[in-house]
Amino acid sequence: MLLLFRNTGTAMCMLLEAFRDMPFMLSRRHRHDVLHQQFLTAIKSLGVITVVALFTGMILALQTGLELRRFGQEVYIGSAVTVVMLREMGPFMTALIIAASVGSAMAAQIGTMTVSEEIAALEVMAIKPVRYLVTPRLLAMIMMMPLVTIYTNIIGVVGGAVVGHTQLGVSITAYMDNATQFAENKDLYVGLLKSILFGIIIATVACHQGFATTQGAVGVGQATRRTVVVSFLVILTVGYMVTRLFYQ
Repeated sequence: MLLLFRNTGTAMCMLLEAFRDMPFMLSRRHRHDVLHQQFLTAIKSLGVITVVALFTGMILALQTGLELRRFGQEVYIGSAVTVVMLREMGPFMTALIIAASVGSAMAAQIGTMTVSEEIAALEVMAIKPVRYLVTPRLLAMIMMMPLVTIYTNIIGVVGGAVVGHTQLGVSITAYMDNATQFAENKDLYVGLLKSILFGIIIATVACHQGFATTQGAVGVGQATRRTVVVSFLVILTVGYMVTRLFYQ
């Protein structure tokens, strides 16, 4: 328990330092680093996100539609899929994918630098490791996670429309009418808030685990695994807390 509190405190201090160094990322010198991290976070992940989002929407539509068909209300699957994607599944699935792909890569890269003493070399050269390594990744996560989440929502809704039209006999027009009628702006805003929080969590956990890496190559593998596990647990916890806060 003491180790948990110590690691949490260390990670929070690193996060606060990264936020303090945000203005330095506006300079031309650091702008390229942020753009590179944005590319890795969003563009490189679009392939797997597209597949996961599409089938998530299709599964939601199929399972919900089969139950609604028992009551003759399958036309309302558009609203069900849209609301669930906006509130929960969109930001949640996006965060899991980014944590497993981008977060683990962050931890592995920084962990390798730590065990090879490159972090120590940066400190010797009076270069702050947090500003150089953490802040660009954190800023990229904050900026790109909402955009990727919106993309996930759109693909999920489209996947639900395909299933509704081909397997449940719901026209595209009826599907989209129900989707726009019952979904509220609050659902979108809460989902985007979750995506920003999830991005902060992933970047913080990944970078902290990278800096805490020891024991050479074995330690890098352990840091990567811990990044994914801890990120998943914190994302689930924070997601529930935000939902509980806004939907009582």
